[in-house]
Amino acid sequence: MRALNLHLKILIVLLVSIGVLVTAYQIFVLGIPVTEDETDDLWNIDARVEFQANPREPVKVQMFAPPLNQDYVSLNESFISNNYGVSVNQVDNNRRVTWSARRTSGKQTLYYRLALTKRYTGDLPKPKGPVFRDSIPLEGAEKIAAEALLAPIREHSADVETFIGETIKRVNNLNDDNVKLLTAGNSSTSNRVRIVELLLSFAHVPMERVHTLRLIADQAISPELWIRSFNGEKWLYFNPDTGEPGLPADRLIWWTGDEPLISVDGGKQAKVSFTLNNSELNAIGLAKMTDQNTDVDFLEYTLYGLPLETQQTYQIMIMIPIGVLVILILRNLIGIQTLGTFTPVLIALAFRETQVGFGIILFTLITALGLSLRSYLEHLKLQMLPRLSVVLTFVVVLIAVISLLSHKLGLERGLSVSLFPMVILTMTIERLSITWEERGGGHAFKVALGTIIAASLAHLLMNIPELTYFIFTFPTVLLILVGFMLAMGRYRGYRLTELFRFKAFLKD
Repeated sequence: MRALNLHLKILIVLLVSIGVLVTAYQIFVLGIPVTEDETDDLWNIDARVEFQANPREPVKVQMFAPPLNQDYVSLNESFISNNYGVSVNQVDNNRRVTWSARRTSGKQTLYYRLALTKRYTGDLPKPKGPVFRDSIPLEGAEKIAAEALLAPIREHSADVETFIGETIKRVNNLNDDNVKLLTAGNSSTSNRVRIVELLLSFAHVPMERVHTLRLIADQAISPELWIRSFNGEKWLYFNPDTGEPGLPADRLIWWTGDEPLISVDGGKQAKVSFTLNNSELNAIGLAKMTDQNTDVDFLEYTLYGLPLETQQTYQIMIMIPIGVLVILILRNLIGIQTLGTFTPVLIALAFRETQVGFGIILFTLITALGLSLRSYLEHLKLQMLPRLSVVLTFVVVLIAVISLLSHKLGLERGLSVSLFPMVILTMTIERLSITWEERGGGHAFKVALGTIIAASLAHLLMNIPELTYFIFTFPTVLLILVGFMLAMGRYRGYRLTELFRFKAFLKD
């Protein structure tokens, strides 16, 4: 007996642990939303390209587009142009869009549009970079100035990250004579980045320019220059103006390197203007869109990977254990008597279409008339199988009559009576009749009332939208319910109704 108890406890702990761990993994690691109402940001970016085309010359416009292997996932990418051919090529770690036309003239406008989200990016592969570079040749006064700046930088740094941060800090000190010499009066961000790269090369630390776009809605924005370096494990990002480490969460990497954003052959006065706006979409719908556009596919092996019609069926089926749990609690803990365990659950499923109030009326009417027929058939001394066949046929005819009368009276809700499980109604009538004969009409009425109460409660719980979404999205929660059901299987204590029943003994 002890071995059996230990086995049961281990099984319960195992099932509950699996259910909790898998559900926690889906919520905290995969980031699946806990509620259906949860939304995520969807960013829409418009890049407007304008230039003046040279008359009677072929035109080729090249512009960098964001790489796909970063924290933001592209959901839709479109190129809007008139009479231009469009192609996208991979150039090193960048993507380049090329518009081309044989003949055009005058002012030209092209559009690049992108919709993206940050959620559900998964563990996307990150590009790696070099960890060593040769020094940039330098002589004369500039070399002496660079070495003078490097001496305190080396002294105040401990690794690559602090070395780069200290270098940026020194270069941004425009009052330093060595910095003045190297910048030659040009204190622009791009020129200071050039000096940073020069100093880093003396220490053989590679550096790369990163052009980012800040995701902020309804404001005029332009690409921002950042720098980064690969330390052998990850990329280290720095703001060249402040030396601040780490790329902010609202920055989208657009392209890397020294080349300009856009180049035009056969045209002039090219410029790119950006417009951003964001909207909120249902998180699960957004996750499905993400799965279709990336290799993450974390929803593929969930119930959301099933066809839509099958999903609708499983949204009903997967709530049946919740209804069974309600019946279990009502019977084993409270002590309400019902016609078995599954009969109230099946009646609760029928209430989905009839609704509770109308469903109770229909159930009571059909059961009462069926009991009257069953009582009459008892006088004919029929065997069980013919008797059940007659009752089933009567139930079918009765359902048809109720549906016809409801339609004629304009009560369309009455048409849903056809969804009542006819076999279940037949067996309910048979079992109530036997209970009536064996234990009296009062007990039969109590059982019928308990069945209605249990079915109504199960229906209300099984049709809570938030609960349906949670169980459908995290089906391993059912393992936790199974663990509870197993624990209830050994419960031998008093029911709540029995406490009221024996209340008089407690007073004595």
